[in-house]
Amino acid sequence: MSRRATGLRAWFLQRATAIYLLLFIVFVLQQMIFNPPQDFSAWQGWVAHPLVGLGLLLFFASLLLHAWVGFRDVLIDYIHPTALRVTLLTLVGFVLVGCALWVLQIIFTAATA
Repeated sequence: MSRRATGLRAWFLQRATAIYLLLFIVFVLQQMIFNPPQDFSAWQGWVAHPLVGLGLLLFFASLLLHAWVGFRDVLIDYIHPTALRVTLLTLVGFVLVGCALWVLQIIFTAATA
């Protein structure tokens, strides 16, 4: 695959994830303004709803993918020593995977509680 296609894929992923993030944030704001949960158990019930849980999983997957593409592009563009760039990309990758595992734990704990 050419570098141009790789750049186009990263550009598309950045835009697609940004659109989903925006739409989900608008949805959550609408829910919190017009139908706010009255207590913690109502909040848990809202998060435990299958469509909301799926939306949250997609939201955080989009957020982490969006962050990865952004960090990757910045590091590739501005960090020229290869060893440093690879080290920083690896570090960012581990942090984002750790965040993903943490989000999964939170969502599944809320859904099963």
